Amino acid sequence: MAYAISNLAGAQPIANTETTAKHVLGTIVKANDPTYGEGEFIYLLGVASTVVGSVVKYNATSYLTELITVSNGKNKGVPVAVAMSANVASQYGWYQIGGNAVVKKTTVAVTPQVPIFISGTSGRIKVLASAGQQILGAQTANLTTIVTTTSTVVVTINRPFTQGQIT
Repeated sequence: MAYAISNLAGAQPIANTETTAKHVLGTIVKANDPTYGEGEFIYLLGVASTVVGSVVKYNATSYLTELITVSNGKNKGVPVAVAMSANVASQYGWYQIGGNAVVKKTTVAVTPQVPIFISGTSGRIKVLASAGQQILGAQTANLTTIVTTTSTVVVTINRPFTQGQIT
C-alpha cells in the first residue's frame, strides 16, 4: 500500500510510525492508493503488539488505542480503525477509518461481501456471526471466497464502530 496524503502538506507518511507526534492526535486526512483507491485516516497513539492490519478500538477524546478482542470488555459503540503501521505503545501513526482497508482476520474462509465481527484473537476480525460483536460500518469487499490460510481480507469501512450491545 502506497497511500499518498492529499489534504495535508508535509504530513507523516501513512505507513510510518514515529516516536514523537508529528500532528495533533485525532487529525483526519484523505489519501490515495493506486490499488485500494481513496481512504480516510486518523492520527492516533499506538498500543503494544500492533501490526499492519490490526483492528483497534480508540477513545474519541484521548485518542488512545486498544487492540480489539471479544475478551477486552463490554462493547459500547466505540469507534474502530485499522493500523497502517506496526504502531506500538508510545508511538504515533495513521489508522484507516474509511475506504478499502486490508485487515487481519482469523483462520476461516471468507465468503464474498459479508459483515465482520470482533474476534477472540486480539486485533483480528472474523466473519462468523456473534451476538453483540458486529463491527458496523464495515463489510468484506472480496468478490471470491478468501481461503483459511490467507491472513488478511479487504474490508470496505466507513467510520466503523462496535455494535454497542453489552454482552
